Amino acid sequence: MAKNKTNFTSIGGQALIEGVMMRGKDDIAIVVRKPDGELVTKVDPIKKGFLFKFSKLPILRGIFAFIGSMIIGIKALNYSAEFYEDGSNVEKGKFEKWVDKKFGDKADSVFVGISMVFALAITILFFLVLPAFVSKGFNNVIHNDILLSTIEGVFKFGLFLGYILLISKMKEVRRVFEYHGAEHKTIRCYEAKEELTPENAMKYSRLHPRCGTSFLLIVVVLSIVIFAFLGNFDNPFMRVALKMIFMPIVAGLAYEIISYAGKHDNIVVDAISWPGMMLQKITTAEPDLEQLEVAITSLKAVLNKETVENDEH
Repeated sequence: MAKNKTNFTSIGGQALIEGVMMRGKDDIAIVVRKPDGELVTKVDPIKKGFLFKFSKLPILRGIFAFIGSMIIGIKALNYSAEFYEDGSNVEKGKFEKWVDKKFGDKADSVFVGISMVFALAITILFFLVLPAFVSKGFNNVIHNDILLSTIEGVFKFGLFLGYILLISKMKEVRRVFEYHGAEHKTIRCYEAKEELTPENAMKYSRLHPRCGTSFLLIVVVLSIVIFAFLGNFDNPFMRVALKMIFMPIVAGLAYEIISYAGKHDNIVVDAISWPGMMLQKITTAEPDLEQLEVAITSLKAVLNKETVENDEH
C-alpha cells in the first residue's frame, strides 16, 4: 500500500449522500452522482466575511474553522439529499410553511441555522450535561478531581464510540462512510503526486491524519485533560457552564494539532494520529471506482485555486 506523502495540502473534504464535497483555499466543490448515474458538479466561492481576518490567528482560527465547517457541511448535505428525495410530494408542516413565507429566499439559511442549534443542543446534552451528572454520582466515594474528570471522560468517549458504532450499522450511513474513504484515498493520491485516477487512488489508505473523526477524538481527549484542572462542583450545571466557556479553546487546540498532523510526516505525528486513524476504520469504508471518480472530480474542481504547501513545512 502506498504511504508516503510529499505534496501536503490544506484541502479538506466531507462525504455526502452519494457525493463528496471538497474545500480548497478559495472554492468549495460539491459533486453528486444522481440516481441515473450522471455526475453533477457545483462550485461556489468561499465567502470571506469580517471574521476572516481572525482566521490566521492560532486557536481562534480553529474555532472559526469549526463553525464554518458546520455551516458548509449542513448546506452540502442538504444539497446532496435533494437528488434523492423520493418525490412523494409530502406536504410541508406548518412551521416549514411559516419559515418559507417569512424568510423567502433565505429560508434555507434559516433551516441550516436551526439544524446547527439542534446539533449543538444535542452535543451539549450528551457530551457535557450527561457526563457531568455521571461524575457527580461518584462525588461521595471519590474525592480526587482528576480521577472524577477521567471517569467523566471515559463515559464521554464511550458515548461517542457507541454512537459511531450504532450508526455504522445503517445501510445509508455505510454508503456515506464509503464516500468518506474515497475522499481520503483521493487526497492521499494527490499528496503522493500521482495522477488522479480511480485506479491510482484505490491503492492508498482510506485513513488520513487530518480528518474530522480524528478531530473529534482529540477534542474528547483534550477535554478530559483540561477539564480535570477546572475542579469539581457540587452543582453540575456550574461545571457544564464552565466547560462551555472553555470548549472553544479545546476545539481551537484540537484544530492546531490536526493541522500540524496534516502537514508533517514523522514519528510524533504518527503517535498523535494513530488513535484517530484507528477510529477512522469505523467511520470510513473501502469505496468502489465510481465513488473514487466522484471524489476525484470534486478535488479537481478546487485544485486550480489550491496553494501547495510542502518544503516550507
